[in-house]
Amino acid sequence: MPQPRVIVTRPAREAAHWVEQLGTHGINAVALPLIAIGPCTDPATLHAMAQAHARLADYRALMFVSGNAATHFFESNQALALDSKALIAIKTRAWAPGPGTAAALVQAGVSPRQIDGPAADAAQFDSEALWQQVRHQIGPGSRVLIVRGRSATPEGAHESALGTGRDWLAQQITAAGGQVDFVVAYQRGAPQFSAAEVALAQQAAHDGSVWLLSSSEAVAHLAEALPGQRWDQARALVTHPRIAQAARAAGFGAVRECRPALADVVASIESGA
Repeated sequence: MPQPRVIVTRPAREAAHWVEQLGTHGINAVALPLIAIGPCTDPATLHAMAQAHARLADYRALMFVSGNAATHFFESNQALALDSKALIAIKTRAWAPGPGTAAALVQAGVSPRQIDGPAADAAQFDSEALWQQVRHQIGPGSRVLIVRGRSATPEGAHESALGTGRDWLAQQITAAGGQVDFVVAYQRGAPQFSAAEVALAQQAAHDGSVWLLSSSEAVAHLAEALPGQRWDQARALVTHPRIAQAARAAGFGAVRECRPALADVVASIESGA
């Protein structure tokens, strides 16, 4: 039986990488980004970012919620090399909830020796798995900076679902006697579909394609972009239980979960996700 086409819905830069990686395994994949990523430009956010860069020594750890958080946090500072070297000099740790974020940190110049994240064989790559690895670092007075994104949707419409993991982590840090600060490093928004992308999405809703979904916000953007579209014939491969819940709520007829590692995604697709 031929393998289905895979619709990769991550932000554009990540989607292109996944399409390439899946292609090396003989999988027909196409990018249809469901989240647009960009820098924050408002003065208040930029000022807060500058202050965070200036206070690296105050923090026991910097937690990056995603690869985009890592990329934009360091890209925002002209003294990139100084920041990455400062992390080593002051022994501030960099926390990553998954291997994609860890890879982005390394690309930004952070030493792998400074990065903590879930074990390679963890059942999930998320805040819960991360906490199991870093909880011993936190005690009374420890300060952690959580670097996150901000939704560009009106009144942060999808913010509550997105914040589940990071808010849970903040609660654990506080309960252990630590203090948590937040800083916004980038902005997420809904994609602006071209006519060709609308046609692709409509076709993929019923032609047996597998939607690779890695964000609850992406599911919401898809529903908003195609109001009235039925998804009962659509198949989704999701990388977290919360995303599975969102996909089912959106009406996807078949939803399957797997770890967000490339090998697991490939295995799920080849087994008939």
